[in-house]
Amino acid sequence: MTTLVIGEALVDVVRENGRTNSVPGGSPANVALGLARLGREVTLHTTLGDDEAGRAVRAHLEESGVALTPESATAAPTTIATADIDENGDASYSFALEWDPAAIDPRGAGVVHTGSLGAWLPSGAAAVDGMLAAARAAGALVTFDPNIRSSLIADADAVRALIGERTAASDIVKMSDEDAAWLYPGASEDEVLDTVLAAGPRIAALTRGGDGAVIATRGHRISRPSAPVTVADTIGAGDTFMTILVDEAPALVADLSEAILGRVLDRALRAAAITVSRPGPDLPWARDME
Repeated sequence: MTTLVIGEALVDVVRENGRTNSVPGGSPANVALGLARLGREVTLHTTLGDDEAGRAVRAHLEESGVALTPESATAAPTTIATADIDENGDASYSFALEWDPAAIDPRGAGVVHTGSLGAWLPSGAAAVDGMLAAARAAGALVTFDPNIRSSLIADADAVRALIGERTAASDIVKMSDEDAAWLYPGASEDEVLDTVLAAGPRIAALTRGGDGAVIATRGHRISRPSAPVTVADTIGAGDTFMTILVDEAPALVADLSEAILGRVLDRALRAAAITVSRPGPDLPWARDME
């Protein structure tokens, strides 16, 4: 089954302990990378400039087996994200951003994933809307991760409304506890999950950083702690968790049993633990998961 991922690909400039390192990244691009490393057939629709950063990102993705749509090539500069790592390994971001994707026909993909800046930035919202609507009409499963970056949001009410529409149109939604706090101020974890599921998705997941994660349907709610691991940094941890949800989307939707939910949650946490044990968004390969 082919998966189509729609969203930004960029270069992360990581600054930590006085050192600077540039690595390819972007939440949707990381999900596409993770799926390809698991041996899945995946295509990324993004925007990449014909510049040094764009060529580095393209080579990084293609080396792991990600196919890029021809329409991903753009005359605009490739997006640069600067990540400052604190003493706990947590990252804060700033962006030099371009996002105006071409509209493509998503039919033929069994699963379509979108998330992060590419899912809610106003500059590309109309194009993403059209592609997701066409995917759903063709019977594809839709997965979504809002991955909020509040420093880029000028109109919070408008973005919350757009994310609400994305949520309602998705089969599986994952968000971090930080996303939830921004989207639903003052709501408890259970209230957030109830609100997401009431909007339409069949499955909702909430990650809690080092405290693990919870996965929920209308009938089941399962919580697990994180796997013990020495953390290099947290870049790509949420994207790794989302990768497993996308990979497992057909199985999850086909069988919403507690046993399947628990198996997928354990696999997602195990994969995320591998990523945080390595510097940068170095998502696991199939051999690592074995």
